[in-house]
Amino acid sequence: MRDGVYNLDDLIQLSALQHMAFCPRQCALIHVEQLWAENRLTAEGRIMHERVHERDEESRGSVRIERGVGLRSLRLGLSGKADVVEYHRRPDGTWKPFPVEYKRGKPKPEDCDKIQLCAQAMCIEEMLKMEIPCGAIFYGKTRRRLDVNFTLDLRRETEETAQQAHELIKCGITPKPVYGKRCENCSLQEACQPRTFQKKRTVSTYLARMLKDKHEETP
Repeated sequence: MRDGVYNLDDLIQLSALQHMAFCPRQCALIHVEQLWAENRLTAEGRIMHERVHERDEESRGSVRIERGVGLRSLRLGLSGKADVVEYHRRPDGTWKPFPVEYKRGKPKPEDCDKIQLCAQAMCIEEMLKMEIPCGAIFYGKTRRRLDVNFTLDLRRETEETAQQAHELIKCGITPKPVYGKRCENCSLQEACQPRTFQKKRTVSTYLARMLKDKHEETP
């Protein structure tokens, strides 16, 4: 990185931001240790993306649709693809990009999907030298779009997540697991073993406390 701009060799996958925001350990397992496992949920998601990308470009009235659009940002150090970029014709004849990300599930309480979409928009802004105020996430489970405004707070969170992902991948150290509800549907659960680590930590903590109490009781 030089003068606030990343070199081409330092670019990381845009999807790493979604992984980082969802779980830093998942991000490291995928982008540092190069681990990947597929379950029913990831398979359904992969098939959805393949179907979206394989369709040809099309026009619907004042909207032109491009699929599998290549993206890059040297400022954020990212490269990847947008599932869909819609171009909406303005009254003056120019086109306004509108990125759309496809997810198989339903909206999450965390901002990880919004961060991924916002990063796509920021890549397009850098490439086309224009502002993109909003986009949308299509969720397969609800069959509905979630409109996303790219606010200053979301942009700031996206930039911070990109920086954190770069630092995590560069240091090459995988964080220890922290078990939570999100772990249940993670395809890397077997490799991660969050419950096992939690049990080990609980037992070690218990034994340490027992030894401490015994030591304090000794006259």
